[in-house]
Amino acid sequence: MAMDYGKCAKEIFENLGGRENLISAAHCATRLRLVTVDNSKIDMKKLENVDGVKGVFSNNGQLQLIIGTGTVNKVYEEFLKVSGMTAATKEEVKAAAAAKQPVVKRMVKAMGDVFVPILPAIVASGLMMGLVEALGKAMPAFAGSDWYGILDLLANTAFVFLPVLIAVSAARVFGGNIFLGAVIGMIMIHPNLINAWSVGSMDPSEIPVWRLLGFSIRQVGYQGHVIPVIIAVWLMCKVEKWLHKHVPEMIDLFVTPLCTVMFTAFLTLGVIGPVFSTAENYILSFAQWVITVGHGVGSLIMGALYPFTVVCGIHHMYNVIEAGMLSAEAGLNTWMPIASAANFAQGAACLAVGLKAKNNKTKSVAIPSSLSAALGITEPAIFGVNLRFMKPLLCGMVGGACGALLGAMFHIGATSYGVTGLPGFLITMDYTLQYAITLAVSFGISFALTWVFWKEEEEGTEEIPDSENKSEVQAQGEKGEGGVLYVPVQGKVIPRSEIPDETFASGMLGDGIGIEPETGIVTAPCDGEISTVTDTLHAIGMVSADGMEVLIHVGIDTVNMKGDGFTAFVSAGDKVKAGQKLLTFDLEKIRGAGYSTTTAVLVANSFQYPAFRVEKTGRMERMERVICVKEEE
Repeated sequence: MAMDYGKCAKEIFENLGGRENLISAAHCATRLRLVTVDNSKIDMKKLENVDGVKGVFSNNGQLQLIIGTGTVNKVYEEFLKVSGMTAATKEEVKAAAAAKQPVVKRMVKAMGDVFVPILPAIVASGLMMGLVEALGKAMPAFAGSDWYGILDLLANTAFVFLPVLIAVSAARVFGGNIFLGAVIGMIMIHPNLINAWSVGSMDPSEIPVWRLLGFSIRQVGYQGHVIPVIIAVWLMCKVEKWLHKHVPEMIDLFVTPLCTVMFTAFLTLGVIGPVFSTAENYILSFAQWVITVGHGVGSLIMGALYPFTVVCGIHHMYNVIEAGMLSAEAGLNTWMPIASAANFAQGAACLAVGLKAKNNKTKSVAIPSSLSAALGITEPAIFGVNLRFMKPLLCGMVGGACGALLGAMFHIGATSYGVTGLPGFLITMDYTLQYAITLAVSFGISFALTWVFWKEEEEGTEEIPDSENKSEVQAQGEKGEGGVLYVPVQGKVIPRSEIPDETFASGMLGDGIGIEPETGIVTAPCDGEISTVTDTLHAIGMVSADGMEVLIHVGIDTVNMKGDGFTAFVSAGDKVKAGQKLLTFDLEKIRGAGYSTTTAVLVANSFQYPAFRVEKTGRMERMERVICVKEEE
């Protein structure tokens, strides 16, 4: 049965608290993005149950309704008619969302924006450090070898030069010159300064100082510090922007960089460094106190509250604490067990919902989301399932609290941050058994409590008879052989759960695959009709001849490229044949812009196909058979 776009739009609008509660509206390839005045006026439960809405969550000040490719644009058009609003660009929506966020929330978001891009470097170094240390303990002879020496050097480089990585990322976030940012970061750890880790063992009178115009600047570096670097680069960006506006263009190239670096460097070494490094030490001491207070009671409380910080979008603030712990003399992240226990517990609660639910829509979201949470990505589980039904969220909080308490009692320490759940075993190799017990307790308590206390009928869900889905699939199968998708982009095919975007990886937009492309050519994976081509040309939706709703989304967050590097050869309404060229894209431009090229190929209505299966992963050529929804013969 065709979706009634007008009805969907009308029901969405009716539950948003009225026209006066809406600021702006836009859409991307899969989601309706809204900015509202007061989210408390929104009936979230009714929004989630609107036919056509696959998920609802609030992120960075935006209310996002996941609808799916090929339909979101049509629902959006109807929504504008119903609401009387005018179309807005995604950038305008983001700007409106940011402007209405509290100052503290904007500060926390900025922290997250700084740390998320450098996570791959930190994770890689942390994993390598764990492996090298484990090998050294297992084989004492290896610990004194040249191999150990060079591997240890490679492993700890990211942490030795962490202030430089942070400075570059911060300059990008705050809109400054990233190379000037790098200079500020390098100044703070210059080898002519006394290493920060050596200062603690020195008598204060032995520390040399520069005496300049009545001011004294200690010749001390800021290795291992995080907050002073971010504050310094934020100031640098402000100074640079001011100078660009006031310095004549003919001398701007020379005057602005020189004055920016000189002013920022003096203020950083003289004021920002000493003040904020002291503040950071107090923060780290407080975090350690929270973990140990009352024999782990503090960890128990944080394990319970952690999901709420995810809901509020402020969980990235923990990156500052974890980075500081890793850079300290002990070099271990003892905050990680709290996050890992909390995340794993939410995944367990979500899995219990998925296994117990009879509603096919709930199952199709919950089970993939639970697997995503087990790998450390909890947003799909929390926003898509647990927060919606509430009881699973509370049960997960209990399990997370118990697991976090155990983690604190076991004194588990990790060699990296940004990794939780099952991958966390790779950065907690000295605590493998303790970590396994922590996860097992978190999982067991959350799963059991959810299974006992959550009842589907209490949430007002309706069972959809399997016979309806089967008859619908059979009716589609009678239209022709069909039921097969071929690889649209040459490259390495990966499981859908490994796509580096939680919305795609969770299966919320349908099951499918990811492709790490080798070439920039997209061809039709089947015969069918193009349902949508996004304005930014990075995503195409189509409906196969036998009814599969297919989304091909090139890259992650490539919507921000605004079509640069993309060329489309089809338009909405075009009939296409399998193998026909749909789109080309520039791989190097995408990488140069800092985005992943991983391409999602999803079947939005995969829940209608009980026989859905991915036939092969690994390197594949275009037009190799990759997905089948037909029953095996």
